[in-house]
Amino acid sequence: DRARAPDDRAPHQGGEVPRHEEPRQLRLQGNPHAQQGADDGTRAAREFVDRRENVIALGPSDTGKTHVALGLGLAACQKGLKVRFTTAAALVHELIEAADDRRLQRIQKAFAVQDLLLIDELGFVPLSKTGAELLFEVISERYERGSIIITSNLPFDEWTEVFGSERLTGAILDRLTHHVHILEMNGESFRLRQSRKAKT
Repeated sequence: DRARAPDDRAPHQGGEVPRHEEPRQLRLQGNPHAQQGADDGTRAAREFVDRRENVIALGPSDTGKTHVALGLGLAACQKGLKVRFTTAAALVHELIEAADDRRLQRIQKAFAVQDLLLIDELGFVPLSKTGAELLFEVISERYERGSIIITSNLPFDEWTEVFGSERLTGAILDRLTHHVHILEMNGESFRLRQSRKAKT
């Protein structure tokens, strides 16, 4: 669920792509939308990064968005590409800390040189004005230079709630969606499905 107030200084969770299943082993039981996205996305993983295209996975919590994103990231790693995984909150936290410590350019460059940047959980935490602008700079710097995968529990028309400005949201979406594959993952939550099974 989204937090009630901005918190750009949440504990840092960014880093290299976590250990994960082999892409060919991705199985999102009970969620045909997520499964199709995993199958289609994995086959295209070697291609969309080369073309500097983006992937945006949209859908409710726990419908397999992160699972698919990590599978794509691992496929890119296996190709020998540079990949970085982070949550949106952790990325903004790192950027703000870097700005405070006068090392922002170095951190921005570190993100810019990645072949693929995975940003998970956009929309769970609303961003401050400074945080939103710093995230825009990262996205803008990668425009047509490197691929981004974003997962979000919000549809595009609600992203203004995250960035706090229609102008900024529009500029971000322009850059992200110019060359994009959109995965709409609207299956039932895995936790809800398991809870129902436990009750029967």
